Amino acid sequence: MLTHGITSLLAALNGGVLTAVQAATQVVEAIGESEHNAFIDVDVARVIAQAEQVDADRAAGATLGALAGVPIAVKDNICVKGVRATAGSHILQDFVAPYDATVVEKLRAAGAVLVGKTNMDEFAMGSSNENSYFGAVRNPRDPERVPGGSSGGSAAAVAANLCAAALGSDTGGSIRQPAAHCGVVGLKPTYGRVSRFGLIAFASSLDQIGPLTKSVADAALLLQAIAGHDRHDMTSAPVEAPDFSAELERGVKGMRLGVPREYLAAADGLDAGVRQAVEATLADLEREGATVVEIDMPHTRYAVGTYYLIATAEASSNLARFDGVRYGHRAADVTELGELYERSRSEGFGAEVKRRIMLGTYVLSSGFYDAYYKKAQQVRTLIRNDFDDAFTQVDAIVGPTTPSPAFRLGEKTDDPLQMYLEDIFTISCNLAGVPGVSVPCGAADGLPVGFQVMAPAWEEGRALRVAAAVERRTS
Repeated sequence: MLTHGITSLLAALNGGVLTAVQAATQVVEAIGESEHNAFIDVDVARVIAQAEQVDADRAAGATLGALAGVPIAVKDNICVKGVRATAGSHILQDFVAPYDATVVEKLRAAGAVLVGKTNMDEFAMGSSNENSYFGAVRNPRDPERVPGGSSGGSAAAVAANLCAAALGSDTGGSIRQPAAHCGVVGLKPTYGRVSRFGLIAFASSLDQIGPLTKSVADAALLLQAIAGHDRHDMTSAPVEAPDFSAELERGVKGMRLGVPREYLAAADGLDAGVRQAVEATLADLEREGATVVEIDMPHTRYAVGTYYLIATAEASSNLARFDGVRYGHRAADVTELGELYERSRSEGFGAEVKRRIMLGTYVLSSGFYDAYYKKAQQVRTLIRNDFDDAFTQVDAIVGPTTPSPAFRLGEKTDDPLQMYLEDIFTISCNLAGVPGVSVPCGAADGLPVGFQVMAPAWEEGRALRVAAAVERRTS
């Protein structure tokens, strides 16, 4: 089994200790033996062929990319040419992507070996990876518990050593929450830092692709590979990517870290074990020279409601393209267009996706737009202002990633509201568009606890700097 992350594997590959084919073979064998249901598609021949090419290039003395030979998994809402892109849904069960997403092009250019497509909540709508048409993913730390969602397959694959690293997408916490539950590192970059071209959209003003890795250093390396402006994505920002690894060893001495009252002191429903692990981490950061202060982010209590109005409205529009006409599932024995739409979508979408489409359509409908969607956008501005105000006082905002450790499979499937509250600490980060990283900081009841660090826009390096200090303390 391949236990290496990116950094250590590159050292082994470059030092001749391991070949790319040996690393890829270990990965595909582990996937074949795994019972975590982390992958939807793995083409073994394609994986080995990529690794053979890397070994041939290395033997020939060719210039190699920064990730040459590193096996990396890709969430199944990211297009890989010639491979299915199902987004975890029946409606796209047989859809084969005709092109590579920009992040996939960048991984190929860096020499990465693309392992396969990871399981996910359908159209990235979920916090437990139980909404997938291809079945629930099981948490490698406890197979009776969820891995988190919607990038649960990517997080589980990294935690179970089924790849060296993976890509996920984060709309309201879908990288950071599963990272916390599986005990790995998950980074949501600044909105616009990484191209969304080739990402099957959920909510276009919130979605962002990012890394799930075994270490903070690995997250910096993978972000370095995929970041940058892309002319194919009009939301991609023309901002030069800095060296994300540059600040990792600087420590936290002299930094001011803000802990929102709403995330810790006044948080309802925060698990006692999670609270204890986070408070112990804060105490250690203070001993290392950071100043930890309590701050107020008063509009946090509106974040969940705001998110589920904006995200569902955008989903309603984005998912209208899946109509049984152009691609995806098409209902059989249909004679009228209206019936084709109705049956194709009814048969193709799962219950949670239908729930969100209906909610989004309602809030965009005539007579309700101003009362719901427009109001939510106004509150979003207030939430963003909370972050702007906070970052005039502190260098980074810190706290728990999730309100509890990983819960049991089936425990919250009948209570959508409780499931939505799983993202209560991560949603605001997406609404504000700032970067956030979850790093393991201990355990509660034997299960991993994630510590979240958020920084100002374009300051991923700062967030990773704090996360690295947490990681060293935990190690």
